[in-house]
Amino acid sequence: MPSPRDLPPVDRLAAHPSLAEWHGTAAVVRAAREVLDAERASRLSGTAVHASESALADAAAAWLRRRLQPGPRHVINATGIVVHTNLGRAPLSEAARDAVLQAAAYSDLEFDIDSGARGSRHDHVRPLLATLCGAEDALVTTNNAAAVLLTLSALCRGGEVLVSRGEAVEIGGGFRIPEVMRLSGARMVDVGTTNRTRASDYADAITARTRAIVRVHPSNFAMVGFTERATTAEVAAVARQHGVLLIEDAGSGALLDTGADSDEPLLPRCIADGADIVSASGDKLCGGPQAGLIAGRAALVAKLRRHPLMRAVRPDKLALAALGATLAAYLRGAAPDTVPVQRMLGLPQDALRATATAWRDQLRELGIPADVADAESAAGGGSLPGETLPTTCLTLPGPTGRLMSALRRADPPVIARAESGRVWLDPRTVQPSEGAQLLAAVRAAWQAVHPG
Repeated sequence: MPSPRDLPPVDRLAAHPSLAEWHGTAAVVRAAREVLDAERASRLSGTAVHASESALADAAAAWLRRRLQPGPRHVINATGIVVHTNLGRAPLSEAARDAVLQAAAYSDLEFDIDSGARGSRHDHVRPLLATLCGAEDALVTTNNAAAVLLTLSALCRGGEVLVSRGEAVEIGGGFRIPEVMRLSGARMVDVGTTNRTRASDYADAITARTRAIVRVHPSNFAMVGFTERATTAEVAAVARQHGVLLIEDAGSGALLDTGADSDEPLLPRCIADGADIVSASGDKLCGGPQAGLIAGRAALVAKLRRHPLMRAVRPDKLALAALGATLAAYLRGAAPDTVPVQRMLGLPQDALRATATAWRDQLRELGIPADVADAESAAGGGSLPGETLPTTCLTLPGPTGRLMSALRRADPPVIARAESGRVWLDPRTVQPSEGAQLLAAVRAAWQAVHPG
């Protein structure tokens, strides 16, 4: 067992060649000290971790990278999952990135340029979002979970809300609708059955304590078979008849029709069909930053804006800037071409096949046995569950585990998928500017796994 007395001094470890990129910084000394203290404790307890000075230097380098290069960092998404939660969901458009850079300096976040008086951060995106949704007013929060919690807290606390049993769902991160109801101070009343809930079920459940009917779009799963779900318009008629609110959690933030066979709720359609308040995510099908989108009747939105919880869930200047630029593309009619999520969802298979074939040909010239194969992409991120998009992928023979690991070590890392003993790279989710980087990463990874 190595002795604690054999450990190098702090200054010698800090000067190790493996740590050259950090030489001369206070951080490298701290890293060396932290690693040596941990190693000393391990040796005293008889559980030594690093036997050599080089291994200690590698541990110090890892310590430094975790702290001085914390990320999130740019990766190339070659999985074919358009809204990839683990990879940051929607990539921002060029206009949104430019807007973030503008807002990163001093900005008029809460300053009225015309009057010289204090302004409101809510006024930047408010008219734009309201216009796109066809609503009287609009509001933005940090995410859709915050939007739902704020809405229920401000409008339904102390009362009952009706929710279909088939919509008392859990989404990512353990976010459950029943728990949000309890946290908001509203009491959830189950309506209908898991697979079938009619408008009459809501009408039968309304009492003097009912404040609202809440519809929750099942955005991360699909029920098939013997099912029935009342439409927004049908439930809105019940709500109006009984003098209660209709609150719609529309999930993915779709502003454009996603296809004739899709039941993804469009925000403007929800408002047009009678929802009093609609909320959704800004970083899914909308294609913007993480944000909660709220639109609806002016008097209700005003209550949300004045509620004490709003301070805790208000968006920062960077999110507002990126969201504003994203929404402006929809109003201009440019979203299908300029908002990455919309562009990727709309790519035809012949264009994807042409890209994958070009990649294959370039790699074969380098002696890499690449091929192409038809496959399917997914919207992902709790959007369009059960729906797939035809694509054509670049494929590489294995060993898949080692090859995918080598791709992840590229700069930027390339994230692919493995299936049937091959690595698959889907051009749908590779941005136009990333093609050369992807091919360079594939070449380096192939040579690392197949030297010579």
